[in-house]
Amino acid sequence: MQFVCRLGTPDGRILTQVESGQDLGVLRRDLERQGFHIFEIKPRGIGMPKLRGSGARHRKLKGETFLAFNQELAALLRAGLPLMQGLDLMLERMEDEGFRSVLTEVRDKVRSGLELSEAFASFGDLFPPLYAATLKAGERSGELEQVLRRFIRFQRLVQSTRKRVTSALIYPIVLVLLSIAMLTVMAVVVVPRFSAFYRDLNAELPAITQVILAVSFFLRDNLLWIMLGIIGLVFAWRRWLRTEAGRITVDGWRLRIPLVGDIFLHFSLGEFCRSLATLLSGGIPLLQALETGVEAISNAFIRKRLIPASEDVRQGGAFHQALEHSEIVPALAIDMIKVGEATGSLDEMLQSVADHFDEKVETRTQRLLSLIEPIMLIVMGVVIAVLLVSIYLPMFSVLSQVN
Repeated sequence: MQFVCRLGTPDGRILTQVESGQDLGVLRRDLERQGFHIFEIKPRGIGMPKLRGSGARHRKLKGETFLAFNQELAALLRAGLPLMQGLDLMLERMEDEGFRSVLTEVRDKVRSGLELSEAFASFGDLFPPLYAATLKAGERSGELEQVLRRFIRFQRLVQSTRKRVTSALIYPIVLVLLSIAMLTVMAVVVVPRFSAFYRDLNAELPAITQVILAVSFFLRDNLLWIMLGIIGLVFAWRRWLRTEAGRITVDGWRLRIPLVGDIFLHFSLGEFCRSLATLLSGGIPLLQALETGVEAISNAFIRKRLIPASEDVRQGGAFHQALEHSEIVPALAIDMIKVGEATGSLDEMLQSVADHFDEKVETRTQRLLSLIEPIMLIVMGVVIAVLLVSIYLPMFSVLSQVN
């Protein structure tokens, strides 16, 4: 588990940082043995608005703004500029008002004696857990600029993968929404107008026409209540998704969707492996990197399944065996990680596994797109055919009687 700790150092400084521990009691004893005075320890996520200070008021940071900040910071450090002078310079040129106020607080915390990683970690979930851990690795090794470069590469790869998946899914989503809108107009506006015509014909309506008319009249007469019900369901759904149980349940459902579930699975596992590779290459120990890497997974269901892996590694188990116990990582990836452990190149092998997952995401996304269009055309053709048959069948019946 991860805890937010407010600590006093032997030299009189006050630190606010994120620490990992088996439980609160064990972590408290470890910190006391290190000479810290403990003011407060809270599980991460509890009381975070109080911890963040004024940074809690800000919206979620834009990925492009955060990436540009890290690129500029790495460039200034590479040029030999001191950290405080670099932060001051970036504050003068920062255009995003939300990020400017956050960066001002970070600058003030660093000026008061906190390390840069501790300053960013004090904002809780506003920044990725991977970021603070990466900065800490750079501060410990004295290679902050190189570590930032690795994090920038990681961020670029994750963002490019997300953009590819999102852009690939835009077309089918628009197609589905337009189809629903067209069917709604036909059912609510077009079909009910034929009812008066059928009454004038005084013809016996087929069962399919009676069903279509009944559904159309129901939608037309209760459209307002249906819309209010949909809005209420969407509101309740969004509130449920904010809970941990809701996120875990919905993310588990996503993995079971035919054709799409594998894309979500491989994307999340790619995030996990790339996070671990970035942390390990920065000198973070495996156990700490594993705990941070699990927190960086966007899918709550996969994150829950991989949390016990940290405990397995803490008890002396091999990393590949801990992943195997989760029963969610493919066998090929586990074999590759096993080879990386045996050869001492785990970070490089994890990077290769992440690239492998990214390729599978792109391949399956393209395959899904090639299937969605014909499937949607077939479904829409069947629905429109049913509507046309139900509308014109009574006319054909009357014409046959006249003949």
